Amino acid sequence: MNNQQSPAVRLEAVTAGYRGRSVLREVTATIPSGRVTAIVGHNGSGKSTLLGVIAGVIAPTAGRVERSPRGPALVVQQSAVPATLPITVRETVAMGRWAHRGAWRRLTRHDHAVVRECLERLGIADLAARRLTELSGGQRQRALLARALAQESDLLLLDEATSGLDIDAQQEISRTIRDAAAAGVTVVHATHDRAEALAADHCLMLRDGELVDAGTPERVLPVITPAKAS
Repeated sequence: MNNQQSPAVRLEAVTAGYRGRSVLREVTATIPSGRVTAIVGHNGSGKSTLLGVIAGVIAPTAGRVERSPRGPALVVQQSAVPATLPITVRETVAMGRWAHRGAWRRLTRHDHAVVRECLERLGIADLAARRLTELSGGQRQRALLARALAQESDLLLLDEATSGLDIDAQQEISRTIRDAAAAGVTVVHATHDRAEALAADHCLMLRDGELVDAGTPERVLPVITPAKAS
């Protein structure tokens, strides 16, 4: 059924970058609705820039992006969050409700219920009163993902969300990604992990800022032949 839906995102000849330097060059692609799309490529290939364009935080210098007017939820790497940020896990997740309530309005009973549910989904309800600075990298990343889920967006974007995390945290985040897609959310995540990319439904491969292939992960990703024993 999802295959017959309109794409969640369309990019047409998108060029984008920073301070006059182009990182993406004429990228044309579609991202299917209600599916998991992996963006792959070497470091510097433009994965994070493409996510920023889709999120609307980086404006293209050329081309066009079409997506739902509802704001996407973006999950950055936990290492990008200031280590001294003096807020609790519950306050972090509650920030996801700002998209609905604004930063200065009191949360409603429904807002608090959503926050509580997202804490439980990521297995961090027992950490709600602790500060982000007291958490491990995996716990902090789960808090950031819970904040994104609390936004209740139909488009979830993740930038190397499992990078540098222990196996339990990686599995928890991967499971949450699949659950979100099963609930109809479109998930786009940049990753350098081959196993993660193979678990996706759709794959975009970037090289030096250009889209070089798109399709199922099995077709797009190069075959890795095991080395022969010497």
